[in-house]
Amino acid sequence: MIETRCGLLCSECSFRENCAGCIATGGHPFHGECPVALCCQSKGHTHCGECPQLPCARLTQYSCDPVHGDTPHGARIEQCRKWAAQ
Repeated sequence: MIETRCGLLCSECSFRENCAGCIATGGHPFHGECPVALCCQSKGHTHCGECPQLPCARLTQYSCDPVHGDTPHGARIEQCRKWAAQ
């Protein structure tokens, strides 16, 4: 099941009680406007795994951010690849 545009798993997110996610909010989850979600939506993709530029610099920055990024780094990029393969 596709949970987000960027590959983040909402079901595993600590903010899920206060956030409907980027798909349901049109790219405006709990933290405000999400440039990754808005980029994906503007290209007509369901998630970043559908984009031929995967992984782009923007998604890589989000995924590998030292403070707010994925554990392990790149996890959401790999999730997008899994969704694309389905």
